[in-house]
Amino acid sequence: MANKECWGTRVGLILAMAGNAVGLGNFLRFPAQAVQNGGGAFIIPYLTCFLLMGLPLLFVEWGIGRHGGKFGHHSTPFMFDAMGKKTFWKYIGVLGIFTNLGIAAYYCYLESWTLSWAWHSVVGDFMGKSQADVSAFFNSYIGLEMSEPVIFWLICLVLNTWILSRGLKGGVELAAKIGMPLLLIFGVVLAVRGITLGAGSNGAVYDGLLGLNFLWEPKFDSILDPVVWRNAAGQIFFTLSLGMGSIHCYASYLKAKDDIALNAMSAGWMNEFVEVVLGSAVIIPIAIGYLGIDKVVELTKGGSGFGIGFMTLPYLFAQWGPFFSAASGFMWFTLLFFAGITSSLAMGTPCMGFMEDNFGWGRRKAAWTFGLAILLLGIPIVLSQEAFNEFDYWVGTLALVVFAIAEIIMFAWAFGMEKGWAEITEGADIKVPAVFKYVIKYVTPVFLLVVFIGSIPEIWSNLTKPITSYVLIARLMLLAVFAGVALLVYFAKAKEKREEKI
Repeated sequence: MANKECWGTRVGLILAMAGNAVGLGNFLRFPAQAVQNGGGAFIIPYLTCFLLMGLPLLFVEWGIGRHGGKFGHHSTPFMFDAMGKKTFWKYIGVLGIFTNLGIAAYYCYLESWTLSWAWHSVVGDFMGKSQADVSAFFNSYIGLEMSEPVIFWLICLVLNTWILSRGLKGGVELAAKIGMPLLLIFGVVLAVRGITLGAGSNGAVYDGLLGLNFLWEPKFDSILDPVVWRNAAGQIFFTLSLGMGSIHCYASYLKAKDDIALNAMSAGWMNEFVEVVLGSAVIIPIAIGYLGIDKVVELTKGGSGFGIGFMTLPYLFAQWGPFFSAASGFMWFTLLFFAGITSSLAMGTPCMGFMEDNFGWGRRKAAWTFGLAILLLGIPIVLSQEAFNEFDYWVGTLALVVFAIAEIIMFAWAFGMEKGWAEITEGADIKVPAVFKYVIKYVTPVFLLVVFIGSIPEIWSNLTKPITSYVLIARLMLLAVFAGVALLVYFAKAKEKREEKI
């Protein structure tokens, strides 16, 4: 059964692509990374990484995706098989499904936190609580000292699966058209509130502008720190959803001569606007306005942003009175929810496309199978922070870099840069600067290899750490997922060969 789905409108495509990129990391991880890596000094390596690594990889992934779509492929194993012309490329392409399954398994759980916190904000559960009380509530929540986390997690799983089952136009695109504008509106409202926060207003100690000054006044001595550059590169991967296979899948539903250059630029820069402008203008001004720079630096240790986003902001919102506390909490956590669900929907689409293309499944069967897989993979994640961390590191961090190295080598060298450049520029609504042809072929691969080599000590540290039961379960599950997808690819290829002989 041929997969004949397509995007309804160009606006819907761009919003869905931007929604894929705009996630929890834009509003939680980026501000924390900026605070931990020298404030404004982080922006310089961050934007450099975007231009030399992020944007070139966007062009490559859009190019691979549209090229694969011409042959009816909507997942990376057979996109790579069509371009690489060697048997092993399709098994490297397995990473494009593996990463989506692994990341979605814990990402849906994170989404459920935002739904729960939005509810608690509306009913006023954070009013009258100290910061320590809010932190204790968060710790008891993720420690499963109540049934609520499981309930909200299941709600998120069902909602994701139901939207995916409605298809591209009626599900994913519609969700992006609703979620992304509301996300932007809520973000602007909260950013204006943060920037205009005045010292002495509602208990604030400093002006909200102190936070922006900290972000935009670089401490140039930290620019020479290689750790800052590594963290900037990691943030670009995290924020643009690179090395996952979801961009490839979305682009594969374009027509053969539809633009990808301007679309890639639009989605990429929209993500940067949301992250650098809105993401930094909410958390940083409000938190520093009340707590000061030193305290915020302490709260963001680890670089995840959960310490401020879930354990501190609800307490700070409560200083604004019952109505504004409820309204701000609802907007903040609903914003995070929209950021999360538009990303997790993108993770489900390549997995569904693979089953629809190669085994003739309908979208409903494919969607609910994906939902069941995420449910099973998510059980140890919900039960243990150790399992959560294993999935996040091996799939959500390391596998993305490995996949990106493989795809850019395949695109620029195995497929050939001349053909690759023709793919990027075909039907382009803008003139792509010719310098990107050489950046893609030479600079970006070297950049990625440096990032990977710099991560080797961390990889070794993770491999040699004590193995607890949940660490072992998580690793065995990830190995089983990769092996299972690779086996399905083998069966699909064998089925294709049999059909060619008939």
